[in-house]
Amino acid sequence: MTDWNMIGIIAAFILYFGVMIYIGFFYMKSTKTANDYILGNRSLDRRVAALSAEASDMSGWLLLGLPGLAYVSGLSEAGWTAIGLAIGTYLNWRFIAKRLRIYTEKANDSITICEFFKNRFGDKKAYTSAISSLFIIIFFVVYTAAQFVAGGKLFNSIFGLDYFTGMIICVVIIVAYTLTGGFRAVCLTDTIQGMLMFFALLIVPLIALVMLFGSGEAVGTINPDMLSLFKDPTTGEFVSVFLVVSGLAWGFGYFGQPHIVPRFMGIQNPDEIPQARRIAMVWVIVTLASAIFIGLLGNIFFSSPLDVPETVFVQMTTATMFSFIAGIVYCGILGAIMSTASSQMLVASSAISQDLYKTFFNKNASETLLLIISRITVIIVAALTVTISLDPNSSVFAIVSVAWAGFGATFGSVLLLGLFWRKATWQGALAGILVGGVVVIGWYLIHPIIFGGYLYEMVPGAIASMLAIYLVSLKTTPAKEVTDLFDAYVAEIGDKST
Repeated sequence: MTDWNMIGIIAAFILYFGVMIYIGFFYMKSTKTANDYILGNRSLDRRVAALSAEASDMSGWLLLGLPGLAYVSGLSEAGWTAIGLAIGTYLNWRFIAKRLRIYTEKANDSITICEFFKNRFGDKKAYTSAISSLFIIIFFVVYTAAQFVAGGKLFNSIFGLDYFTGMIICVVIIVAYTLTGGFRAVCLTDTIQGMLMFFALLIVPLIALVMLFGSGEAVGTINPDMLSLFKDPTTGEFVSVFLVVSGLAWGFGYFGQPHIVPRFMGIQNPDEIPQARRIAMVWVIVTLASAIFIGLLGNIFFSSPLDVPETVFVQMTTATMFSFIAGIVYCGILGAIMSTASSQMLVASSAISQDLYKTFFNKNASETLLLIISRITVIIVAALTVTISLDPNSSVFAIVSVAWAGFGATFGSVLLLGLFWRKATWQGALAGILVGGVVVIGWYLIHPIIFGGYLYEMVPGAIASMLAIYLVSLKTTPAKEVTDLFDAYVAEIGDKST
C-alpha cells in the first residue's frame, strides 16, 4: 500500500472518528436526566429508529462474520441464517414495535426492558428486573466482546497494527461518544454507520465483479454446492434438518434483544412505525444478500484461500478500493462494529444504574446521580469486555451466536407472552427468564449431538422458556391492576384479537 493511499485512508478515519465524537459531545449538552441518557426521552424520528435499530442489530458480524461464513460454507449455513434474520426483523417490527412502544409508556413509563418486565407483570419485589439485569450483563459482556474482537481484526488487516492496539483504539472511540451523548448520540451515530454499511456492501462487490469479468482473463469456478441451500459443499451431501432449523431460529432472537427493542420504545410517534418497518426491511434484505454474495464471490476473486475467512470483505476492499474511498468503506466496516458495541454498553449500563442500583439500593436517587452512575458503568462494562477479547483467534460469528441465543431465549419468550397473553404472571416471567438463560448456557457448554446433528441452543432455550412461563402462569394469578393495565394497553392499540 503506497504512502499516498494510506494517507487517504487515515484521513477518512480521522474524519469519521471526529464526527462520531462531535455527535457525542453535541448531545451531552441536552442529556440531563437518566431518561434522556437511556431512552432519549422518546424522541426518535422514524428514519433514525429504523436505521439505528438495524445497524446496532447487525454489528461486525454482518461485514466480517457472515461473509466469512459464506466464504467457507456457502449458502447451506449462511443462507438459512440470513433468511431467519430477515423473517425475524419483519415480525419484530410488525408485531412487537408498536405494542412495546405503547405498553412501556403505559407501564409507569418504563425506560428499560427490565423495568418494563417489573411494571408489566406487577413484580413488586422486582425479582424479574434483577435477574434480567444479571443476564444482560453476562450476555452483553460476551456480545460486546465480539465487536471488540472484530475491531482488533479490522485494524490489524488495514494498518498492520497488532491486534490489541487496534482493539483499544476501537474501544476508546466507542466509549467516548457513548459516555457523553447517551441514547440520542448512539442512535444518530448508528444511523450514519448504517448508511456507511449499506454503501460499503453494495459498492465493493460491484467493483469486484467489474474487475473479474472486465479484465478479459479467465475467471475461476466455484463449487456448485456452495450455491445450494440444501447441500454441504465440503461433503456434497444434503444438510441436516437441524442446520436448517438452527439457521431459521436466529429470527426468534429478535424478540429479546435489549439493544434493538429500545428503538421501538424510543420512537416519537407510534403511528410512524409502519414507515420505519419498510425502511428497515429494505436495509436488512439488501445488506444480508450483499454480505453473503461477497463471501461467495471471494471464492473466485482470490486466487489462493484466505488464512482468515472473516477478513474476506476487508481483503476485497483492499483489492478494489484505494485512498480516501477505501477509507470510507473501511469506516463502514468499523461502523458495523461500533454501532452495536455502543448500543450494548448503553443497555448494560442502564441495567446496572436503573434496574439494579435505583431499584434495590437507592430508590430516591436523583437524576443527576443516576446519570453519573450510568456513565461510570459504561467504562466498567468496556473494561470487563476487553478482558475477554484478548484472543485474536476468537470467531466473531461464534461469539455472537451464543449471546444472540441467550437474549432470544431469556427475554424473547417473556416479551412475546407479556405483550400477547393477558394471564401471564410475574412468577411465570421469572421462571421463563431463568429457564431460558440456564438452558442456553448449559446447551452451549455440553454441545449435545442429536441424531448426528447439532441444534442451535436458541431452539431448546426458547421452547423451555415458553413452557416455563405458560405452566407457572397457569398455577398463579395476575393481580387485578396488572390485567387492568393490559386491557388499557389493548384498547389503545385497537387490537381486540390480542
